[in-house]
Amino acid sequence: MDSGKRNFDQDAARWDLNPARVKLASEIGSAILREISLLPDSDVLDFGCGTGLLTLMLQPHVRSITGVDSSQGMLDILNRKISERNLTNVITRYADLDQGDVLSGAFHLAISGMTLHHIRDVGPLLKQFHHILNPSGLLCIADLDEEGGRFHTSNEGVFHFGFDRQKLARQFEEAGFQNVRAVQAASVEKPIAGGMHTFNVFLMIGTK
Repeated sequence: MDSGKRNFDQDAARWDLNPARVKLASEIGSAILREISLLPDSDVLDFGCGTGLLTLMLQPHVRSITGVDSSQGMLDILNRKISERNLTNVITRYADLDQGDVLSGAFHLAISGMTLHHIRDVGPLLKQFHHILNPSGLLCIADLDEEGGRFHTSNEGVFHFGFDRQKLARQFEEAGFQNVRAVQAASVEKPIAGGMHTFNVFLMIGTK
């Protein structure tokens, strides 16, 4: 695992050109829409929103959605999409937890897709999610099952080679979440050592 932080700004312009990445975001979004009931008056936080692939998939179903990321380059791409589509219910916010920024606001739902493995210390972040959620609010996190460091071409900025679902569920509970459950959200096939390997992506859901 790499001890440094990945510079996502340099990847922002090409981020959406990867069909597998777009497909994965779509499958994660479909899993969220399938597993929870999104009400039209819901306020949602998307942590690690990147260029907004997941953000914009949920946007039509909610009152507001706030995309948070530590890459201004990624947020610039999302802001351009918001402007081009004349969206009025999407907000972007820069936040870098490593620099002491904290999550704020009040939300019915917090989501995060394929971001948790880039977070050094997961526990404090889960507690921040718990703090900003309204009573009975939901947290939905999608990430990789344990993958042994083979998923990424480079493990720069990768602090977890996927997660053990049971251990992560306990961290959810330690942060105050109840009724924690995990479902299969997606799978990604990648060529590894001359063959194709399937990486599983779960969606873990907890209730405040």
